Amino acid sequence: MDNTPASALGAMICFDIYAANLAFGRIYKPLLEPLGLTYPQYLAMLTLWSSDSQSVGQIGCALGLDSSTLTPLVKRLELAGLVTRTRDQEDERRVIVSLTKRGRSLQAQSQHVNACVTAATGFSLDDAGQLQALLGRLRTALAGSQVE
Repeated sequence: MDNTPASALGAMICFDIYAANLAFGRIYKPLLEPLGLTYPQYLAMLTLWSSDSQSVGQIGCALGLDSSTLTPLVKRLELAGLVTRTRDQEDERRVIVSLTKRGRSLQAQSQHVNACVTAATGFSLDDAGQLQALLGRLRTALAGSQVE
């Protein structure tokens, strides 16, 4: 059996996921730069494009981010003129994030992004669906695991 570091990495599913994540980053970066978005900002915008005017907590839940990570990201989107932040009138502890006209228009400008990334994977829709289902099961299992 080969005990080289490369073979040790090859036996780790987490390394494959990590390396794929880096590869996705290299694909997304040139697609998102003309839009003025980073990948995490793009994910937040996708969340808002699917349902506008969400609380920071709702966006964080959808993205798996806590508010201390999400708040600076949303502030940068606000500085770029893509979203507004307002206090919830019913609960002033909650901050509601809403798209601006410019933020909504960016959705049309970003339509090519997912198609380009999907094409770059070389996967059929069936392959992509199967992988997403497996990764969803993995995320759920890891979220429920207790390591001591």
